[in-house]
Amino acid sequence: MFHVYTAHDKSEMSKNLIGEFKDYGEAMDCAEQAIEGKEGLRYIVEETNGCVDSYGELIHTVIAESD
Repeated sequence: MFHVYTAHDKSEMSKNLIGEFKDYGEAMDCAEQAIEGKEGLRYIVEETNGCVDSYGELIHTVIAESD
């Protein structure tokens, strides 16, 4: 599962979930469209495989992010 977020800076507090996708291509299309023409906004794409940590939180791996 791929989660797409937008963020205004590198802070975790500014992340907004845009969508969840099973297909990487769809996730990247959504991410690029979400920031298109918006100055100062960046995207973050994270992948989860259903594994959780000792606190029961899903383990996320950042696989793509814009500059």
